[in-house]
Amino acid sequence: MRLVLALLFTFIAPCFGQRVHTYIGQIESRAVLIAWGTTKGPNTIGRSSPSLGNAVLTIGGQTIRTEKNYSFATGLEPDHVYRYEVAVNGKMIGDGNVRTWPEHTTDLCFFVLGDYGTGLAAQTGIAAAMTKEYEKRSAAGEPVRFIITTGDNIYADINFGFRAVHSGDDDGDWESKFFRPYESLVREIPFYPSPGNHDGNGTENRDDLNAYLDNFFYPHDQPARWYTFQFADLAQFFSLDSTTNSEHGPPRPAYAEDGAQFAWFRKTITQSQVPWKIPYWHHPIFNAGPYHPASLKDLKHFMPVFQESGVKVVFSGHEHNFQFSDLSPVTGGVRYVVSGAGGELRHGDVRRKMANAHIEGWAPERHFLVVEINGDKMTITPIGVSGPIKPVNASGAPVTMPLVITNSR
Repeated sequence: MRLVLALLFTFIAPCFGQRVHTYIGQIESRAVLIAWGTTKGPNTIGRSSPSLGNAVLTIGGQTIRTEKNYSFATGLEPDHVYRYEVAVNGKMIGDGNVRTWPEHTTDLCFFVLGDYGTGLAAQTGIAAAMTKEYEKRSAAGEPVRFIITTGDNIYADINFGFRAVHSGDDDGDWESKFFRPYESLVREIPFYPSPGNHDGNGTENRDDLNAYLDNFFYPHDQPARWYTFQFADLAQFFSLDSTTNSEHGPPRPAYAEDGAQFAWFRKTITQSQVPWKIPYWHHPIFNAGPYHPASLKDLKHFMPVFQESGVKVVFSGHEHNFQFSDLSPVTGGVRYVVSGAGGELRHGDVRRKMANAHIEGWAPERHFLVVEINGDKMTITPIGVSGPIKPVNASGAPVTMPLVITNSR
C-alpha cells in the first residue's frame, strides 16, 4: 500500500504544481550528489522514492540522465563553484550552486545543529539565522562547507508513548521540519546527520529511522547509522549512534562496548592520518542538565579512544541548551560541546550543578554553532536569532567567546 500511494503522489504531483525540493546529498573534491523530490506522500523523496520521471542533471558541462531521484556527478575540479540545473520530463524543477571541496587545505568552516526538527517558529528563526550567516560568509569568500547534526532531526507533533504522530516516518512530516526551513542551505551544502532518540523507536516510531536513513545521503551512497567522512587532508568526522533505536525488534543500544559500532570506530579512527579527528553524536558524556543526566556511564568506553587518537572536541545534543566541558583529568583534556537547541529549548538554571558536572560554560538559548578551523586552531561560536549568544560560568560571569581549541601535535 505504501508503494501504491507513493506512486500515486508521484503521478499527480506535476498536475498540481507541487513544490519539488532540490538538495545536495554529498560533496567530495571531484564529485557531488544532487537529489530531488516532493514531500506530499509516504515516500516521495530520498534514495528509495519512486521516480518522478526522466531526469536530466546539468553541471560542469555534463548532461547526466537518470530515472532515479538523485544523481552523482563526477569528474569535477576541486574547490570550484558549479552551477547545476535539474529537469524532469522536460520541465525545470530546481537549480543552484555547489562548491566542491579542496584536496589540500588548512581552513574549514561548518555549522553544527542539534535537536531542531519541530516545524515551529523557533526552528525557522534559527534556520533563518543560519541562512544569513551562510550568505554572509559566502559573500566574503569564507564558505561554509556543510552542516553536521547532533540528532533529533525530526520530532513528533504529539507523542503518546505508544504512538507518535507526524514523527518523521512519512516524508510529509519533513516539509515543515526540514526541507522548507533549510531550503536555501540544502540547495548548496549537505547535512551530515547523526541519529537522536527521536529519530527512531528509542522514543518515537521505528519507521522514523527508515525515513532518516532514506532521506539523508551518506558517504559511498550507503545508508548508515554510523559513518565517517573526510574534508581534504585537514579533518575527519565520525558520526556515531548513541541511541537505542533499532531497525528490528525492541530498542537496544547501538553504542555497546562489545557492539559492531564501537569495534568499527576504534579501528577506523586509529587509522586516521589527518590532524583533526571530530566525533559527534546525540547523547552528551558531560551534562549539567537541567533535564537529562550525563551519559558517562553508557559511553565512557569511548573516552580512552578519543584521548589515544588525539581527539580535541566532541559534539553532542540531547540537552536543549548550549554547554561545554572543562579541560580536566576527568574529561581527558577533550572539550565536550553540547549543542541541542536548534529548535527545542530548556530554560532551567544549572549553575549550581556545573562544577560537579565538569561543565565550564552554559547558555539556555536556541542556537547553532559556527565552527572554524585555521591550521591548529578551532573556534566555536554559538549564534542565536539575534546574533552570538553569551554563555556564563558557574558563578554567572560571562564566558569569553568564541571558544578556542588548540590542536598541538
